[in-house]
Amino acid sequence: MQASAVCGKPVVASRRPAVAHRSSSRRVAAPAAQRLNVQAVIPSLAGDATEQTPPDLPSYLFKERIVYLGMSLVPAVTELVLAEMLYLQYDNPNRPIYMYINSTGVIKGSGKLGYESEAFAIYDTMRYIKPPVSTVCVGSAFGEAAMLLAAGEPGRRAALPSTSIMIRQPMQRYTQMQASDIDIYRTELRKTNAEVVRLLSKHTGHGEEEIAKDIARPKYFNPYEAVEYGIIDRVLEPEDEEVRRVVRESQMPA
Repeated sequence: MQASAVCGKPVVASRRPAVAHRSSSRRVAAPAAQRLNVQAVIPSLAGDATEQTPPDLPSYLFKERIVYLGMSLVPAVTELVLAEMLYLQYDNPNRPIYMYINSTGVIKGSGKLGYESEAFAIYDTMRYIKPPVSTVCVGSAFGEAAMLLAAGEPGRRAALPSTSIMIRQPMQRYTQMQASDIDIYRTELRKTNAEVVRLLSKHTGHGEEEIAKDIARPKYFNPYEAVEYGIIDRVLEPEDEEVRRVVRESQMPA
């Protein structure tokens, strides 16, 4: 304590000891340093459908380590797929990732040279990350999407019975360009085509010359033909034998 005089009257001033908050701040900051868990962002639901908000379906798919490619390959779609795969590797590098594919690949006349290589970014990431990537075709897989389907983990490439799979050359349409620019774009497109041929040859077991001949024009497969060609490993058929028989008969050529 200290005594001082204000207007001739003694005033006693006291000093309280400062309270140390260092230990408590450390306790608060400690959980933030822990590894994030993908399940922590999944909303919990209670009650029936009339008492809750609509579920966040992408989060539920994410919880089950499902990456859904359900659009044509454009930069916005590729960016999302890459981010999901990289995050799932961070969450658990040992658990597999399941990629469901329903995509027409790169659409004709997408308006920008380079869209054909969007599939290569996804392909390289599939090969880069540690978790095995299982691929499943649930609707259609055309062009570059079929290449991604074939690039799944060997033995874990599948399709539903009514899917359609097609391999073809990369497509691009050139309009309102001068001759020198068209020549440059054609050269780059040939390089992209050569890379597609190489990757399809690698994952299907066919020679590059055979692949180049097959994709000269669009080549369609039903899932059973895709198994024979080497694009997928099996067809996910219904458990019921009668349903399975009807599905197989519907896929047989007339």
